[in-house]
Amino acid sequence: MEHGVIGIGQHFTFNSGMDRIPCISEPPRNSHKNELISPLVIDRFTLGHTSMPEIFERRFMIKRVISVVAVVALTALGFAGLVTDTGKVDDKSFNQSAWEGAKAAAKSNGGFAKYIETTDPKDYATNIGQFASKKYNVIIGVGFLMAEAMTKAATDYPKIKFIGVDQFQGAALPNLTGLVFPEDKAGFLAGYLAGHLTKTGKTGAVLGTDLVPPVRYFGEGYRNGVAYAAKELNKKYPATKLIYHAPDNAFNDPAWGGTTAQQLLSQGYDVIFGAGGNTGNGALLRVAKKKGAYCIGVDSDQWGTLPEARPCLVTSAMKLIDQGVAAVVKTIVDGTDKGGNYFGKVGLAPLHDFSSKVPAAYQAKLKAITPKVLNGTVKTGVKL
Repeated sequence: MEHGVIGIGQHFTFNSGMDRIPCISEPPRNSHKNELISPLVIDRFTLGHTSMPEIFERRFMIKRVISVVAVVALTALGFAGLVTDTGKVDDKSFNQSAWEGAKAAAKSNGGFAKYIETTDPKDYATNIGQFASKKYNVIIGVGFLMAEAMTKAATDYPKIKFIGVDQFQGAALPNLTGLVFPEDKAGFLAGYLAGHLTKTGKTGAVLGTDLVPPVRYFGEGYRNGVAYAAKELNKKYPATKLIYHAPDNAFNDPAWGGTTAQQLLSQGYDVIFGAGGNTGNGALLRVAKKKGAYCIGVDSDQWGTLPEARPCLVTSAMKLIDQGVAAVVKTIVDGTDKGGNYFGKVGLAPLHDFSSKVPAAYQAKLKAITPKVLNGTVKTGVKL
């Protein structure tokens, strides 16, 4: 089922022998039948009692109207449909960030956005097909596991533009853009901070499935960031414990996330990274109940999206998905998209209330190393 309609203006189409063109204002109507009137119908209705000069003048004006409409079509987004990964669109993490980007793109580019929530991975193709069959201008598919279905749809519907979030494109299609991120760098920075904050030397992560490369990149980057900090501090820590969910329901199992986080806490782990949609959220919420423990969120700044985790939430390893989606949509509207891959930005969220609790020396080190990690001067050590 489609949800979440937002729009700018009224959408209709002129059909004047060319492709159907989306417009932003309502066309004239036949007052007797209340029907939409195309430019050709306007021509036929208004030529009966006019002189030849008037006829040519009106035809000229109609052509100018059609030209203006065509320009609007090229500069407006039209319809954008988003298909979520498994879970809710308001998951306070991955899906929600993509949806926020779709809404922002629609608002700024004169279009409409709707979403379909996926409950089972088997429904990816069906959900994409619902938008494609209705000739949506842009279709956004969220998550690595949707890549095959998105590629198939892009092949079947070459006139529709597709955006695959977390879907790296090898053999590029001109109408399919993969929005990808260097998750290893965001994870590394989160781990670097964790390595400075831990008092027990035990750091852990509760993650979605490692069959999804971005999740693995987050986890391994986090582990290597902790190790880098330990070496810098001349300390020896136990290996960071990465716990991955089984493939089934990997991103919508908050109960498992909470139970797994509790196991880590009971073993003395005092900084826990939760990366796995609603599953990771479950871990963060459990850590929030443990006095003195730290947690690190993922994808968006979860200080805002998951305020219940604030007692432990020192930062979030962010993928700026919302900004990335909006940026790719803009290239489509501008006509500069060529398919392939678009590389989005990553970084750490502000420390918020923890800025007064994290020692200034640690913050200075984090500030100094961040650009070096992002530009590749400091390597994350993650095999991509």
